Amino acid sequence: MKIVMIGSGYVGLVSGTCFADFGHDVVCMDKAAEKIEALKRGEIPIYEPGLDALVESNVRSGRLTFTTDLAGPVAEADVVFIAVGTPSRRGDGHADLSYVYAAAREIAAAVKGFTVVVTKSTVPVGTGDEVERIIRET
Repeated sequence: MKIVMIGSGYVGLVSGTCFADFGHDVVCMDKAAEKIEALKRGEIPIYEPGLDALVESNVRSGRLTFTTDLAGPVAEADVVFIAVGTPSRRGDGHADLSYVYAAAREIAAAVKGFTVVVTKSTVPVGTGDEVERIIRET
């Protein structure tokens, strides 16, 4: 299965690496070019025991790659995970979903066929419905 993780932070990198270790082809995508370049050099920006070895072995096997390009990988994906940040808004503490919704718009513009879109679990109830609406309308 071809999987794209949009967001290469803790959720995206760890999940993507585990999916690659299960045998799937995974592309971890992030807009932060410096983060992607560091990952390509084998520099892991977070601490998770054993993650560095898993990343290294899956990159070596060709099952795990890193990019700043969203359109190409999404066009070929079977599954796309939205694993972008959802920081708390100042003042009211609600999750800022602007990155999630922006990712949904970019996915909609790039998708070429049947593709499952998954949101990470740390979003409020109703976010999936809004992501679906954005993708359908886009």
